[in-house]
Amino acid sequence: MSDAGTLMTDETQHGEASFAARARPGIRGLRAYDPGHDLVTLRRRFGDALVELGSNENPWGPSPAAREAVLRQLDMLHRYPDPLGAGLKRALGERHGVDASQVLLGNGSHELLMQLAQVFAGPGDEVVYPRYGFAVFALAAQAVGATLRVADALPLDAAMPLGHDLDALLDAIGPATRLVYLASPNNPTGTWFDGQALAGFLARVPEHVIVVLDEAYAELADAPDYASGTGLLPRHPNLVITRTFSKAYGLAGLRCGYLLAAPGLVAVMERLRESFNVNGPALAACEAALADVDHLQQVRDWNARERAALAEALSARGWRVLPSQTNFLLVEFGAAGAVEAALVAAGVVLRPMAGYGLPGFLRITVGTADENRRLLAALDAVAA
Repeated sequence: MSDAGTLMTDETQHGEASFAARARPGIRGLRAYDPGHDLVTLRRRFGDALVELGSNENPWGPSPAAREAVLRQLDMLHRYPDPLGAGLKRALGERHGVDASQVLLGNGSHELLMQLAQVFAGPGDEVVYPRYGFAVFALAAQAVGATLRVADALPLDAAMPLGHDLDALLDAIGPATRLVYLASPNNPTGTWFDGQALAGFLARVPEHVIVVLDEAYAELADAPDYASGTGLLPRHPNLVITRTFSKAYGLAGLRCGYLLAAPGLVAVMERLRESFNVNGPALAACEAALADVDHLQQVRDWNARERAALAEALSARGWRVLPSQTNFLLVEFGAAGAVEAALVAAGVVLRPMAGYGLPGFLRITVGTADENRRLLAALDAVAA
């Protein structure tokens, strides 16, 4: 048998364990990112009757201008997109009051969170992140072989239940720490911290530590005490802010995110960025969506109204609803696994939280008034 034939026979006789043994140490301990339920199968089963409230998508959809921008791109699908994304970067710079050299685009903010660890951490380094923080934080650190240090969250009876304990995060930072990941508002808890707390935290972080602040839900926050970290960028060159067009802008299907940081940090990150990592329709749609401030405000208003109504209805039924500045609610059901399974059988998809260490909770995306009504009816049937 030829060498090629021998290799093919050897590989086809070995399963996942064989290849895992050949992977780098950091990869061996990973589990693939869990996107939740098999929605494609559920859509085939339930059709239009399926209520999808598990992925924190924007149920009202993107700006009409974004749709039109995608349609105009259809005649250009045989061409590569702008490799620099220059138009979108200029627009983002103007929106946030930074230079375009401080903007880096990604295939969703997920890609950028992973790349930050690839560039700035590795074996022998430590990465700090909060308990109940976004799952990708830990995934990014483990993938590069860095050591994870988890800071405990605030207790359930705190004013911001299960939110980030900024003092605990500071205490977890040591000489080997290279990155700190945190989020405001945070997924999956919906919690946030005010601008004064963030400024105080950054002032105490050593300069050699890069602080990655994920603001995926910032456009949906309307609490008087919420403040974005963008205004702190000039004072803290070690601050990185990640954002996405998947949530408030309703463009999850196009996968586009970005980060804001010091020009020098962005320049180093550019060395790892994949060529044409944001496609042409996404670049055009995001730039158009960014310009449609009226649609964004309408989404913010819709979301705030439905979030408050849903939280009130769930609380009235006796379930504990955590405070949220996002487009989802974290709700304590106790026997959450049984509730979730019953809802899926009825065609309502929520997000189980056992993987986050919160087995008694479910995360519920804020839907339209009709979707929320159908959710509540299904919950009432389960509880009956």
